[in-house]
Amino acid sequence: MSQQLPVIDLSAASRGPEERAHLHAQLHTAARDVGFFQLTGHGVTPAQTDALLGAMRRFFALPEADRLAVSNLESPHFRGYTRIGDERTGGGRDWRDQLDIGAERPARTPGPGEPAYLWLEGPNQWPAALPELRTAALAWVDRLTEVGNRLLHELLASIGAPADFYDNVFATDPHLHLKLVRYPGSAADGTGQGVGAHKDYGFLTLLLQDEVGGLQVQRTDGEFHDVPPLPGAFVVNLGELLEVATNGYLKATNHRVVSPPGAVERYSVPFFYNPRLDARIAPLPFPHARHAPGVTQDPANPLFAEYGLNELKGWLRAHPQVARRHHTALLTQELSAAE
Repeated sequence: MSQQLPVIDLSAASRGPEERAHLHAQLHTAARDVGFFQLTGHGVTPAQTDALLGAMRRFFALPEADRLAVSNLESPHFRGYTRIGDERTGGGRDWRDQLDIGAERPARTPGPGEPAYLWLEGPNQWPAALPELRTAALAWVDRLTEVGNRLLHELLASIGAPADFYDNVFATDPHLHLKLVRYPGSAADGTGQGVGAHKDYGFLTLLLQDEVGGLQVQRTDGEFHDVPPLPGAFVVNLGELLEVATNGYLKATNHRVVSPPGAVERYSVPFFYNPRLDARIAPLPFPHARHAPGVTQDPANPLFAEYGLNELKGWLRAHPQVARRHHTALLTQELSAAE
């Protein structure tokens, strides 16, 4: 089933007041009613995209021993390679493998009285056999950070809010996260969960997907609809922090990935544009606030005022093997809170 997402051209923001007003009208409607759209006119070139995708495919073509040399099981910061089936969404096994990359920062070990989410700050792991991957991935993080910043400003302006309202929570050490993901086809047992249904818990996600497809978005009819790949576009979705910030006026939407058939491989590159870990997200002042329906309530997924607590909760649930190896006490606290 397919119901095409809105297609929005970000370059319209610099083509005069009339085209910018049209852009804002499109953004407003897409963010309020769908929570997803396809983004063109973002300024990322085909050459930049090809550099990343080429390095990514070479990484997944490495011998398993080279990939496991950067296993996330060796990282208390949840950085590195995750084997097929080792990540979980909604309690179910995701049939994919991936490399998790963040901003390059020194390792953090929280001291007494410091928040546990500081564990999420730390160095990446890079395969020694593929030095160009580090260059391509970090250049992508820098480029997509610029796109995310521009898009967030236009999105806030589109609903009549101050465009720079959240600049302070992104100004220093934003929590940027890049995944390089391969879906190797259907699981041997026929399980179709590439990624289980979920909402992202940050601000914005910008996804580069290949021509295979498999992403599905839940629409107002309650059904999950395919998102056909659009060459040169990013699929953008809003996270739960923006839903909370607007008291439900903007929408974080359930989505999932269905595994490709047989042995067909699919590659995707999600980038998560999120604020610093200790950010407390203030309610957004905007003229439509009186029409906000309230935040979606999910007892299994409580949201916290500090962004880092939400981020840490997600990592502990998604990567139980890393949690058991490095963070047994935190995992126990998470399980107790869920009971």
